[in-house]
Amino acid sequence: MADRVVLAYSGGLDTSVGIGRLRDATGKDVVALVVDVGQGGEDLAAIRQRALDCGAVESIVVDAKDEFADDYIVPALKANALHQKRYPLISALSRPLIAKHLALTATQLGADSIAHGCTGKGNDQVRFEAAVAAVAPHLSTLAPVRDLALTRDRAIAYAEEHGLPIEQSPRSPYSIDQNVWGRAVETGLLEDPWNAPPEDLYAYTQDPTVPRDPGEVTVTFEQGVPVAIDGQRFSVLRIVQELNALAGKHGVGRIDVVEDRLVGIKSREVYEAPAAVALIAAHEELESLTLERDVHRYKRHVEAEWADLVYDGLWFGGLKRSLDAFVDHTQQHVSGDVRLQLHGGRAVVTGRRSSQSLYDFELATYDTGDAFDQSQAKGFTDIWSLPSRIAARRDQAN
Repeated sequence: MADRVVLAYSGGLDTSVGIGRLRDATGKDVVALVVDVGQGGEDLAAIRQRALDCGAVESIVVDAKDEFADDYIVPALKANALHQKRYPLISALSRPLIAKHLALTATQLGADSIAHGCTGKGNDQVRFEAAVAAVAPHLSTLAPVRDLALTRDRAIAYAEEHGLPIEQSPRSPYSIDQNVWGRAVETGLLEDPWNAPPEDLYAYTQDPTVPRDPGEVTVTFEQGVPVAIDGQRFSVLRIVQELNALAGKHGVGRIDVVEDRLVGIKSREVYEAPAAVALIAAHEELESLTLERDVHRYKRHVEAEWADLVYDGLWFGGLKRSLDAFVDHTQQHVSGDVRLQLHGGRAVVTGRRSSQSLYDFELATYDTGDAFDQSQAKGFTDIWSLPSRIAARRDQAN
């Protein structure tokens, strides 16, 4: 039905009030869609019922945890994706998946529009709308917080006036988004980049300064995909969940960064991503063992571009899909085991092995039996240095 709008629903104040505001502003019935990407927190059945109590004509919950792990986290891990070399794209990875389900649900229901609860100052509005435009260009997008001036005080007043089942407990000073790949925290005292994050801000990681014995874990990869922990095979989702617990216990994955947002402003963000940090460290080390020198070097440039494209909301864009093909091709020999020590907020690689390894002990050793023919090195070095020598003669003559 064209008189319906499908809203990405979180269960919080803004999207709960957004149901009625969307209905009042557009005359459309609102369908609330909750997409489970491993965010935890409240019972999703309770969130579904809350949407109905707030006026949604239908409330749908989609369990997309495995889809998120297999189709979104895995490509990011293969690409060692870190925006600005630090942020593992926690929220940026989930938005195209949620947008895809928004578009799919709207199409199935015959609706002509979707809605999200993003503000006009963040990246997520772009990510949702660019993704929907790429997969369902016939749909229009509504944004009640941004477009209907839904400020928090107005939202609270609307909830009280209409008796909506929203508890008005003291507000957390932070804005939090989380999924199985990590947790993102902003606003509150973090808006001053000089302020240190307080310990009670963290939920996925324990204090790394508390003395505890180091932990150790071995991760097995097959063609760039993590398939086992300490020899026991699990799904990708389960591996991420297990490493969140194992690495989080040692405070691994705390990231405090000032980001350059797509909308042109700088924003201070604090992230927790224990599994992401541990897995990327392990995957990078396995690549160092199995990738040719030129492929390895060139892939680092591709990784930065891939991360920027996803951060900027272009998951379904042509360039990102083309880079996926390159990254996938590089992973055909990235199989083996990586041992990590987890301690004091760090995941440190202490061992790596692979049947696809390019490491040749007889060439690498400095002991008797060395197979490297050093007699050829002088000629190689002379030829390699020749352009520098010629340029130096010219410069010294001028």
